[in-house]
Amino acid sequence: MPVMPAPRPFILFFNPVRHAIPFYQQLQDVARTEVITSKSRDEFYFDLQRKYKDISIIYRTSASGAVAGNFDADLIQHLPPSCKHICHNGAGYDQIDVTACAKRGITVTYAPDPVTEATADLSIWLVLGALRQLNPSLNSLAGWEAKVLGILGMGRIGRAIQKRAEPFGLITKYHNRKPPSSDQAAGAEYVSFEKLLAESDIISINVPLNAQTKGLLGEKEISQMKNGVVIVNTARGAIIDEAAMAKALDSGKINERALMVPHLGTHTVETLAKMETWAMENARRAALGKRLFSPIPEHIALQ
Repeated sequence: MPVMPAPRPFILFFNPVRHAIPFYQQLQDVARTEVITSKSRDEFYFDLQRKYKDISIIYRTSASGAVAGNFDADLIQHLPPSCKHICHNGAGYDQIDVTACAKRGITVTYAPDPVTEATADLSIWLVLGALRQLNPSLNSLAGWEAKVLGILGMGRIGRAIQKRAEPFGLITKYHNRKPPSSDQAAGAEYVSFEKLLAESDIISINVPLNAQTKGLLGEKEISQMKNGVVIVNTARGAIIDEAAMAKALDSGKINERALMVPHLGTHTVETLAKMETWAMENARRAALGKRLFSPIPEHIALQ
């Protein structure tokens, strides 16, 4: 009797691919793909018992929460045993309970590189917008060439911001959990967390949101900052204690006309296409049983 070919892995897309269409079409050669039709968490749980009962891989974006909320422990518990990979197309994966995934044997991947340049561009645009007085209330920031830019989180994006800031004459200092190599942080001075808060005229926040960084900048930390400090946060809002920030804005401790923008640092066509491609490459490798392109640091050992 002829041997029946093994069924192709089933990749469930929580969001449709809009930019990297050619790569999505190529993915059909190695996997069965389908865009989710569930409209709520309850409906998704219902569908998991039927049409999604054999999913192997989930592709998700930061907008996937609109379908079923965050990928918390409860949602992870409902996934079928066949689901072994969740491929996220962004750098921040705080919407996913990675501990619950590890307990279920599910490896999470992310896309750290594609977002770097566009997010750094937005950060520098916000910094220069403040220092060049695009906002009329920033008259006190004249003579900005000697201002200190404090980078909180000297990862990919932090290093890209430092590189962009250097030609403008900004003095760059940074704090990280551990200092990067001297060549990676060339031109920037490593300082303690407390010193960065006390000496920076502008603080650029570039750390991931997790249990350690949630509320990292609260009333105590803000009190250590310079009066009128400019804060540029292109990471996650919850890193700053909202009540403490509101109080500091009212008092003038934080510049009263801080630039508030949506979470749009990655919203260029080129960047979005790279993010989609990166996540789908992880999904393709998972479908073929190959080594993953970029598992999250917590899940490297799961490969």
